[in-house]
Amino acid sequence: MTTRTSPAAAAGTWDLGDLTVNRMGFGAMRLTGSVAFGPGVPGDRDRSIGVLRRAVELGVDHIDTAAFYFSERLSANELINRALAPYPDDLVIATKVWPGRDPSGAWWWATPAQLRGQVEENLRQLGCDHLDVVNLRVPPSRATGSIAEHFGALAELRDAGLIRHLGVSNVTADQLAEARAIAPVVCVQNAFGLGAGPDDHELLRVCGEQGIAFVPFFAIAGAGREAGAAAADHEEVLAVARRHGATPAQVRLAWTLHQGPHVLAIPGTADPGHLAENVAAATLRLSGEEVTRLRSLR
Repeated sequence: MTTRTSPAAAAGTWDLGDLTVNRMGFGAMRLTGSVAFGPGVPGDRDRSIGVLRRAVELGVDHIDTAAFYFSERLSANELINRALAPYPDDLVIATKVWPGRDPSGAWWWATPAQLRGQVEENLRQLGCDHLDVVNLRVPPSRATGSIAEHFGALAELRDAGLIRHLGVSNVTADQLAEARAIAPVVCVQNAFGLGAGPDDHELLRVCGEQGIAFVPFFAIAGAGREAGAAAADHEEVLAVARRHGATPAQVRLAWTLHQGPHVLAIPGTADPGHLAENVAAATLRLSGEEVTRLRSLR
């Protein structure tokens, strides 16, 4: 069991339905050495297992993963199972479906009828009898289209007891509204960070009004996305980092958490040092002026 006085709890908590989590969480994508939508390369099994165990020791109780996070030899879900099972009672594991990868790494997108197989694959890999949170990850090709058929299929799996709570990922405000008309949505997982545009900020605001967690990915990487953070940070980010004795990555995470009490962070890493730095960002308090000035960056 984690405690609410642990480092990851320094930014407070939020409820995903009936599940309370620390706002500083962990993303499992980089544990395998792979990147979400790029070629997989091998990672280090023992180091990744150690990072997961250390994350929980630091108070992380919200881990984001997916069955399609795998590389040549490692699977994020199976690493989580190996490192943390039997799972602590307060650990919340969120996964995502709709995208898939075959054993060669080639991508495919599930039909509504195939979502059950993807859910069952996550259950098998994680060693669970139900999934805490499942996000419907919307493909780029459906950026402005309906997600009702796919989300409705997940809602049926929730009713069947395979899923506890539902979320959506990579969505628009209209798609969020469409999903909420079908079943409760506990979180929205979209790309967001410094340099985010007006539409992104508006969706974040809407989520706050509706009591929905907003869970940014690429909060550190920014425009670098799957490839990781850009080599050079904006001078304003560097200046804030110097004032606080922090790293630019910590400033980016702290700024993201400052966007609202419903905002959760899920930075990912396979490096124990970076893990400690990321979690410590939960303690970083930026001034109102700093938050405003950083928002203006593009």
